[in-house]
Amino acid sequence: MLAPHRYYYLHNFRQALDWIGERHGDLLAADEQCFLAQFAALPQLSQALMVRMLMRRGPWFRAGKLVYEEIPDVAAAAAPLQEVGWLATQEPMELDELFALHTKPELLQLFAGAGLPGGLRKSALLQALQAGHAAPRTYAQWNPAAREPVWRVMVGELCERLRLMFFGNLHQDWSEFVLADLGIFRYESVAFDADSRAFQSRADVDCYLALSALRQALDEGEDAEVLLQAVASCESANPWLEKRRARLLLRIGQACERAQDWSQAERAYLQCGYPGARHRRMRVYERMQRFEDALALALAAQQAPESDEESQRVARMLPRLRRSLGQGGTTRKSAPEAAGSLETVTLELDTPAVPTAVEYVLRAHWHTAEAPVFYVENALVNSLFGLLCWPAIFAPLPGAFFHPFQSGPADLGAPDFAARRAALFNACLELLDTGAYRQAILQRHAEKNGVQSPFVFWGTVDEALLALALDCIPAAHLKLLFTRLLRDVKANRTGFPDLVRFWPAQRRYAFVEVKGPGDKLQDNQIRWLQYCGAHGIPASVCHVRWRAESLGEAA
Repeated sequence: MLAPHRYYYLHNFRQALDWIGERHGDLLAADEQCFLAQFAALPQLSQALMVRMLMRRGPWFRAGKLVYEEIPDVAAAAAPLQEVGWLATQEPMELDELFALHTKPELLQLFAGAGLPGGLRKSALLQALQAGHAAPRTYAQWNPAAREPVWRVMVGELCERLRLMFFGNLHQDWSEFVLADLGIFRYESVAFDADSRAFQSRADVDCYLALSALRQALDEGEDAEVLLQAVASCESANPWLEKRRARLLLRIGQACERAQDWSQAERAYLQCGYPGARHRRMRVYERMQRFEDALALALAAQQAPESDEESQRVARMLPRLRRSLGQGGTTRKSAPEAAGSLETVTLELDTPAVPTAVEYVLRAHWHTAEAPVFYVENALVNSLFGLLCWPAIFAPLPGAFFHPFQSGPADLGAPDFAARRAALFNACLELLDTGAYRQAILQRHAEKNGVQSPFVFWGTVDEALLALALDCIPAAHLKLLFTRLLRDVKANRTGFPDLVRFWPAQRRYAFVEVKGPGDKLQDNQIRWLQYCGAHGIPASVCHVRWRAESLGEAA
C-alpha cells in the first residue's frame, strides 16, 4: 500500500500508465506493452526511482546525485531496473555528456594530465578537450577511479511516446503531472471512448513526433528548403494533425520573414491554411514590392475576412498599398483615431494617497448600493458563456481530451474550435431565446462550482454578481456577446471592458473600459467596443485624469 505523503508522485504515474493502457492499448507496440507490464511487477522502490529519473533531465545519472528520503538505498533500487534493461552502465558516453555530469573542479581533476589551465570556463574546457576526445567511451573508461555507479536511462524514447499519448502534447512533462496533488483541483468528468481519441492509429503518433522534431529543427536553424520538403511529406488524414502541420508552416514562414527570405516565406504561406497566413503573405508581397499581388489579396480578404483581426489589419494596409501603386489613399489612422466613434468620457479624480490601479479608483468613485460597480474585465462574459455552454465546451471530440485531469479541451485555441461544435453551441445559445438560459446558468454555477474551466472565473463571479448580471443584461445582448466570442475564441476571449455598472432597479447595465493618463486602447479592446456600439450594447471608454496633474498643468 502506498504512503500518499511519500510516494504520491508514483501513485500519479501509475494512474497515467493505467490510463494509457486502457485508452491506447491497441496503439502500443510490444515493447511498450511490455514496459507497462514490467513496471507494475517491479518492487515499489525501483518504481519510485524510475519515476524520479524520468522526472529529471537525463539520460545519464550519478547515483550520488539521486538522493531521496523515501529511497534509502538507490543502488539496490536500481538493480531490478538494470535487470530489465532500463538502466545501463556500459553505454558509450560523449564528452559533453560527461561534462554535464560533473562540476568544473571534478573535471579538472579528471583531466589533470591534460595540462589545462584552471582559469578557463567550463565551456572553454570542453572546447579545448574535444579534439583529442572525440570518440565516445563508457563512463568507467572516462573515470576509472569512480566511486559511484553512473546509469543511463534506456527507455527515454519509449516513455516520450507514452507521455505524448497521455498529455496529447510534448510541452508538458511527467513532473507536471506526477508531482501534482490531484486532490487540489476538480476536473470535469468527460465520457471518453475510442472514437474521441486524437490518435486513431500508431501512424498518427508517428506523425505528431515527426512534426515535433521538425519544429525543433526549425528552432535550431534548419534550412527552410529542407523543412518545407519534410513538412510536405507529413500530410495526414487526421484533421487535428493537419492543423498542427499548418501551424508549423506558419512558423516556418515567419522564420523566413525574419531572415528576409521572401520567396521561401511566400512558399510556406501558400501551403498554409492556418489563420494569419494570408495576412502574412500580403506583407511578404509588400516586402517584395509585388504591390498588385498584395492589393489583390487584401481586397479578397476585405470581402471575406477570416476574422475581425484580419479585417482590422487589412483596413490599415489597404491605404498604404494603394499609395504604393500611385492610387492615392487616405492616411492610416492611429488606433485612438480609428476608435474615435466610440462613446468616451473624461473624468477628473483625486490622486489616490496610496498607488492604486485606476480601475479600482474609478470603481470606488462610482460604486453605491443602488448602483454597484464591479471590476470584471474578461471574467464576466467568459464566465456566463462558459456556464451556459458547458456541455459544448466539454464535449469529447477527437483531439480535445487526452486524460481526466484537463481544465478544458486541448483544441481550445484551434481555428475550428467553434465550428467542430457548432450544433452543440447552437443548442446552448437557443436557451437564450426561450428564457431557459437563466436556470441553466444558475444550476451549473451551483453544481460545477470549483470545477476547472477555461472560461469560468470562480473567484470573481460569485452568486451575487451572477444574479445581478442575469437580472440586468438582456438575453439578446448575451447572445450577441457570445456569438462574437465564438467567431474567434482565441482572439475574442480577451479585450472586454474593465468595469460593469448595474442599476438593478431599472434592470440596466453598462460596460466601461478605463484608461489612465497615457494609456491607449489595444486593438482587441477597440474591436469589442466597436462591436458593442454597432449592436446597441452599452459600452464606453472613460479616460481618467488626476486632479493633481490638472493643477500642475494649469500652473
